[in-house]
Amino acid sequence: MNTEQILNHVNQIFLEYGPKLIAAVAVWIIGGWIIKVLTNGFNKMLEKRQTDESLKPFLKGLVGGLLKVMLIITVLSMLGVEMTSFIAILGAAGLAVGLALSGTLQNFAGGVMILLFKPFKVGDVIEAQGFLGKVSEIQIFNTILKTPDNKTVIIPNGGLATSSMTNYTTEPTRRVDWTFGIGYGDDVDKAKEVIKGLCDQDPRILKDPELFIAVSALADSSVNFAVRAWVKTDDYWNVFFEMNENVYKSFDQEGLNIPFPQMDVHLHRDS
Repeated sequence: MNTEQILNHVNQIFLEYGPKLIAAVAVWIIGGWIIKVLTNGFNKMLEKRQTDESLKPFLKGLVGGLLKVMLIITVLSMLGVEMTSFIAILGAAGLAVGLALSGTLQNFAGGVMILLFKPFKVGDVIEAQGFLGKVSEIQIFNTILKTPDNKTVIIPNGGLATSSMTNYTTEPTRRVDWTFGIGYGDDVDKAKEVIKGLCDQDPRILKDPELFIAVSALADSSVNFAVRAWVKTDDYWNVFFEMNENVYKSFDQEGLNIPFPQMDVHLHRDS
């Protein structure tokens, strides 16, 4: 090929691909600016919703990455690159990776849901997956609990986000339930007065809702009282244990018997 033919060929390529290239560059620049605006707006929305700090960079990067992938595919398509096969290969690779990391991805998704919807926070006492403890850390894959006897429990977020869970510290107050028994023949009204007096003397027991005391059962060896009182959540266990001790001491002082199961054995001698 001589110089004239080369120039003609180059000119033909420029005329054919030049407008596409210019349009692709323009779309790339404008698209990059739009992606920047959208990610900044998304970040402001996360801040307004008070999203967890450990989750914001990830979500912002995820949204930005997806938008950039869409922009790259659009630019390549404008340049005439066949994207059907590329997208199919990309989808197959994504499926294979997803199957290989299904458990990890489930825990990751559970962590995102927990950090977004906040069913509990650090410092809450929860019961889930057969464990009870205080939440010491919420990670993207696991939640770490400290049990009352100071054991560390690591719970995967996948199961935690999709199963039942009890949060003991969500509400500011809790109801304390006791069952106290006296012997048959003891004064029921006196026992109720003793219990009520002890509850009234404890400033941690709230006046509203009102204290509830009633005979709950005529058991095999005792007359049982159901006692229900409301306290602040932080006072729950202290009130529960101290009231048990106070009722035991007061019943003894007032001559009220706390019965326990007994068995009578009769021996018969054959003549």
